[in-house]
Amino acid sequence: MYMVMDMARRICRYRLLSAAIACLLAFSTGAFAKAKADRTQFGHDISIGPSEEVGDVTCIGCSIRTRGQIFGDATTVGGSIFIEGQGQVAGDVTAVAGDARLGNEVKVAGEVTVVGGELRQDPHASVSGDVTNVGGRGWILPILVAPFAILGLLVALVVWLIQRARRPAIPPVPA
Repeated sequence: MYMVMDMARRICRYRLLSAAIACLLAFSTGAFAKAKADRTQFGHDISIGPSEEVGDVTCIGCSIRTRGQIFGDATTVGGSIFIEGQGQVAGDVTAVAGDARLGNEVKVAGEVTVVGGELRQDPHASVSGDVTNVGGRGWILPILVAPFAILGLLVALVVWLIQRARRPAIPPVPA
């Protein structure tokens, strides 16, 4: 009898624990569902309308154009970022090998960084963090090619050393 009661208590505890875990998971997924959706694209431009609200926006080989609100970061590689109208970015704006244009009444709460492109900022645009613009497009190609050139030189050196080690030694000429 005692074993039956002990088994019943264990089953009750496991059911209670399972129910608590199920409730916890249900509430946590509800919290995640209310978060702003992120957008990521490869090769297709992203447009955010004036009434839209999104999380992080990442675009590789394409551009971002927004008039709405971005609650995270806006990042492009090989594309440009255009923030127009009353567009707002709560995080950082980063454009690598592309341009960034901040229009009138634009607000950026983080930093604005443009590498290998041009930054055009309206005088009425507000940026809370640092603004960094590193050069134009003229130097980006050598920076991208330099590691491959160094790797090619290392491979050529290894091939030359192997060929040199395989050559037969020249016997000394008798006197």
